[in-house]
Amino acid sequence: MAHPIAPAATATPAITPISLKTIAPWAAFVGVLLLTLLYFVGAEEGATALISGENVHEWLHDGRHLLGFPCH
Repeated sequence: MAHPIAPAATATPAITPISLKTIAPWAAFVGVLLLTLLYFVGAEEGATALISGENVHEWLHDGRHLLGFPCH
């Protein structure tokens, strides 16, 4: 009578949770970065412009239209 071969026991890797103290600075950095990008793409022109001139508007012009922000 043949004996079935038992599958080898596999050890499950221990999953170490990441603490909020570790994630918080990165989450704040990414949040500020995204808000800055959203400002420059969506609002940096005209009366709310932080940077004078048309350079920022021209660099981000196609991105504004792609994301649905009006700029004309």
